[in-house]
Amino acid sequence: MRHCKRKVQIFQLLAVAGLIALLSGCRGLVSGTTPPPGGGDLTEINHIIFLAQENRSFDHYFGDMRKYWKDNGYPDQDFAGLPQFNPTPGALPTNPTCDPAGTSNSPFADCVIDSGSEQLASFHLVTQCVENPSPFWNEAHYGLSWSSPLLSFTPQAPPPLDGFVAVAAHDSIGQYFDTIGKRVMGYYDGGNPNDPADPGDLNYYHFMASNFATSDAWFAPVLTRTQPNREYLIAATSQGYVYPVGVNPQDANPLTAKTIFEALQTAGISWKIYTHPSPVASSFNGVDCAANSTTPQCLLFQSYVQNFAWGRDIPANFPSNIASDDQFLHDLQSGTLPAVSQIEPPTDAGLDEHPSDFDSTPENSQKGAAYVASLINALMASPYWKDSVFILTYDEPGGFYDHVPPYATVSPDGIAPVDLQMGDLCTQNTGPTCDFTYTGYRVPLIVVSPFTRKNYVSHTKADLTAILKLIETRFGLDSLNQRDAAQPDMTEFFDFTNPPWMTPPVPPAQNTGGACYLDHLP
Repeated sequence: MRHCKRKVQIFQLLAVAGLIALLSGCRGLVSGTTPPPGGGDLTEINHIIFLAQENRSFDHYFGDMRKYWKDNGYPDQDFAGLPQFNPTPGALPTNPTCDPAGTSNSPFADCVIDSGSEQLASFHLVTQCVENPSPFWNEAHYGLSWSSPLLSFTPQAPPPLDGFVAVAAHDSIGQYFDTIGKRVMGYYDGGNPNDPADPGDLNYYHFMASNFATSDAWFAPVLTRTQPNREYLIAATSQGYVYPVGVNPQDANPLTAKTIFEALQTAGISWKIYTHPSPVASSFNGVDCAANSTTPQCLLFQSYVQNFAWGRDIPANFPSNIASDDQFLHDLQSGTLPAVSQIEPPTDAGLDEHPSDFDSTPENSQKGAAYVASLINALMASPYWKDSVFILTYDEPGGFYDHVPPYATVSPDGIAPVDLQMGDLCTQNTGPTCDFTYTGYRVPLIVVSPFTRKNYVSHTKADLTAILKLIETRFGLDSLNQRDAAQPDMTEFFDFTNPPWMTPPVPPAQNTGGACYLDHLP
């Protein structure tokens, strides 16, 4: 897992069977557009499974969805994807790159944005392997506005979102081939059955999102990197952390916040965390995980629950509650699937869809999507399909461009950032995004269940902690804090009166033959 993702901090030189069914736009995001209830309720769902893969933005993965619908015979509807795919196409989104000859004031002398800066437009990525952009605290804020990263903004007066390319360019100096940051403007497509030259990059995801449900208003919880966003995913807070636990001595202690798993355990609701045993030789808490990769102690090493004090005691107190992802497939067939399951991303196997940290080890998004497909397909073919939901999302956008800004939300617990370091934004100046009262950028979402509305798109603003609200609502749990309490419970995604997918569709096999290179674009 990415416990040791590159800690190079820009701007801080000191931080996954039945009949095929083809079923039945781009206005701004609409909050609270919940359809009339169809009858029944969430108690029809007895098993909630969620998986967050790594570091992909909404526009980057699903920006072409309206083109996919047109090419594949789905009805068009409102969808805030890339504007060039609207029925009346909008202009290609662009972002300025650095002007090496620029002389205007800028945060860094090696990256000036001014009238001489080249504008890089949204484009279709050919390679399924891309060099990693950074989603860290500083980078995420400069993505909002290169010149004023701490600016105030509203839906009526949005930020310019002009720093994505410059951020990636700055991060690439001395490390990557893409030194101008072009990769962040790239997107993947879903394919066109009438065009043999376009089999689709993420054809499985586009099919599942189109037959089941997605959202164009689904956000990462925090304007920073993986670890805090994953802490929000299971506890609705990072308790003020914007860095991983343990980066410096001042933030080395595990979090004390209650996770959803502790709440479930206290309530007597079954739960399990499934992780992919690491193929990497390592030790964790004194255990040789190269020789004992499926022990509870070593499986914990692959789970972000280890960032919590209660989570660190799982191997000793609840050893049967942490298992390998192979066990998930076994549990589907053996009648032992718990009420709530989290599947952690298979990072050390290179199947988490994370962009490539190093040019020597390219990581392929299609192979990660094929892994996810194997899990969802197994659920659809299992006895548990009849009363389950599988939620696929991403922890944060990874630095890839998205044309919709974060939105104002509530602080989980009133804790301000506690581990900012010298040179970080918000250490000397302040602004509305210096606290945990704004989400991060949008990320993809697919909600797969026999109860999922067909070809449904939610426009209700929410972040990943809405998954917690769904679990809490279904099983009668209290909210963990103010952030998950403020979320919609995801009921709008379902029709319990006339379940659309008791016989699931037959999805296509995920393509895995796409090009994989890192030395040029597209």
